[in-house]
Amino acid sequence: MIYIVGLGPGEASQITPKALEAIAASDVVAGYTVYIDLIRHLLCDQQILSTAMTQEVDRCKAAAVAARDGKVVTMVSSGDAGIYGMASLMIEVCHELKIDTDIEVIAGITAASSAAAVLGAPLTHDFAVISLSNLLTPWETIEKRLSFAAQAEFVIVLYNPSSKKRKDFLQKACDIVMEHIAGDTMCGYVKNIGRVGEESTILTLAQLRDASVDMFTTVVIGNSTTKVVGDKLVTPRGYRSIL
Repeated sequence: MIYIVGLGPGEASQITPKALEAIAASDVVAGYTVYIDLIRHLLCDQQILSTAMTQEVDRCKAAAVAARDGKVVTMVSSGDAGIYGMASLMIEVCHELKIDTDIEVIAGITAASSAAAVLGAPLTHDFAVISLSNLLTPWETIEKRLSFAAQAEFVIVLYNPSSKKRKDFLQKACDIVMEHIAGDTMCGYVKNIGRVGEESTILTLAQLRDASVDMFTTVVIGNSTTKVVGDKLVTPRGYRSIL
């Protein structure tokens, strides 16, 4: 049996009861070292299969072999395992290795919804989620998605907005979006959601362009209806228009 589990943003209280049950029932827990550290206090006698970033395939192969050998395995991801997480790769690896085992994907709280909750209610209407990491997606494709999402008036959530090798990617993304929406559009970002050092900021799109962010930051770019209500970022759903 393989459970593919989303751990949420990092705070223990935001891990679902179903995810906790899967971890407790497992003989083996596999995951990126950072995510294993987040749940180490939940582990008792489970074997740990931990690898560094970029070793995802090896991690999934080791988990699949453990399941083939009769172990109950939990593969953990941050957020939701099916949203930029390990779910698809784990399923593919089991199929490629011809390992016939039950697989259950257990949903978690993804960064888009947890960041939105910290900021207020910016995702109450249609939105798009785009990763700025070009490790697995060509930058040209990311540019196209940013442009079309902005033209379509989606609120846009950005994952992986910056890193040491991609210091100017958020600037590039904001420049693309500002070709279609105004620089005074309200936006926000949250660093270290649900972890030590959490901080949130509400600012305009033009200000966001020059903001200092990292891989542990989730960015929300509003649309023409997004506004600040009190100290909260809000995109109205439109209920008032039907009264």
